[in-house]
Amino acid sequence: MMRSDPPRASRIVAAGAAFAAALALNCTGLSAARADSAPLVGSWSGSGSIAFASGAKERARCRAYYAKTGETSYRMSATCATASAKVDQTAMLTRTGARTYSGNFFNQQYNTGGSIRITVSGGSQSVRLSGEAGTASFTLRKR
Repeated sequence: MMRSDPPRASRIVAAGAAFAAALALNCTGLSAARADSAPLVGSWSGSGSIAFASGAKERARCRAYYAKTGETSYRMSATCATASAKVDQTAMLTRTGARTYSGNFFNQQYNTGGSIRITVSGGSQSVRLSGEAGTASFTLRKR
């Protein structure tokens, strides 16, 4: 009877180790899935600058909201204000990397649009827009 105990104990230890490894892999997968969508979703605000096609430049403040619409797709709505105007933009984005997103934006008030690229780093994001009306860059912080 004593001889059968050690093999049984080693099987229990091996099964326990396998269960712990499977649990660790499962939790790592959940963390990675949450990390994929968590960086962008929510409300952000900050400031930056706009360079118009005419050559004029203005400082701007923006508030943006991002919502997940699919596995790797997001919708953005933003309001930005400069000394001369307040405008609203929308964008459709796709996650292109662990913390990078790109897509197209549209401004209905001025019937203009272009491309947008976002890089998230912790609670901050760098936003670059480029279109026929000019370019813009902003640094936004999670609210």
